[in-house]
Amino acid sequence: QLRLVESGGGLVQSGGSLRLSCTGPKTYYSIGWFRQAPGKEREGVSCINGYDGTRNYTGSVKGRFTISRDNAKMTVYLQMNSLTPEDAGIYYCAVGPITARAYCSYYAGAYEYWGQGTQVTVSS
Repeated sequence: QLRLVESGGGLVQSGGSLRLSCTGPKTYYSIGWFRQAPGKEREGVSCINGYDGTRNYTGSVKGRFTISRDNAKMTVYLQMNSLTPEDAGIYYCAVGPITARAYCSYYAGAYEYWGQGTQVTVSS
């Protein structure tokens, strides 16, 4: 059983930045970041695969968010800049299919292990 721990959420003003951390995933796992705002479905934000480090971003965060990983620390980061109230929600990291290291997509059902989430609040 994998255990993921997210951290780094908090309250920030519109235009501000936060860096989320997801600790626990082994270096060769694909990792996805998802978020869920109140009353909305969970949506994929970004992912990085465990095969060659390919990264993807959903359209609304491209150019503002950056996903990266520090293998020595077994940590995946999500740097979030130019935040807006539409970015608010609970952010989750998740491990992609264990047998598909090249996986990097936003189908939540394909992710096998999830963290507990970290709250991001953006004030206008």
